[in-house]
Amino acid sequence: MNQPHATGSSGHTRPADLAALMQQVERGDKQAFSALYDALAPMVFGIVVKVVRDRAQSEEVAQEVMIDLWRQAARYRPEAGSVTTWASTIAHRRAVDRVRSAQAAADREQAQAAREHHTAFDEVSEEVETRLASEQVRRCLRGLTELQRQAVTLAYYGGLTYREVAQTLRTPLPTIKTRMRDGLIRLRDCMGVTT
Repeated sequence: MNQPHATGSSGHTRPADLAALMQQVERGDKQAFSALYDALAPMVFGIVVKVVRDRAQSEEVAQEVMIDLWRQAARYRPEAGSVTTWASTIAHRRAVDRVRSAQAAADREQAQAAREHHTAFDEVSEEVETRLASEQVRRCLRGLTELQRQAVTLAYYGGLTYREVAQTLRTPLPTIKTRMRDGLIRLRDCMGVTT
């Protein structure tokens, strides 16, 4: 049986030993993976934390990298570089992906907040305009004679036809039409409406 973890005199796993461990990991050797994990996890975490800059997220990303090493062991090619180089590359890519993902999420939240703020401002603006217009209409209505105001109010706020206004006020239809015409002209002039 191969020994899963061989170290040099300095206590660090030698590149040749890491390559041998990687071959064992490729065959599903959990003990070899444990030794590989011990040898590479501190380096992987160091790379990730430099990019991500948040310890909790860096720990998550480092765990994801180590899982990738287990799952992708068959993709490792010694002729392409050392195990540490391969692990470093995966760690850096994962860390950059996490930063980009976090930035994209922050951008989406900021855009949503801006839309909500803009919508709220528009609603307030519309409400203010409506109140101002309503106040102007009330002020202009007060400038009409009592008879004109009655006829206009019944027609426009009560939804009555000219004939129904005439019946309600017990006034001849031509008189109601004249009051309405004169009242609407005064309202138009007061409101500053041009035709």
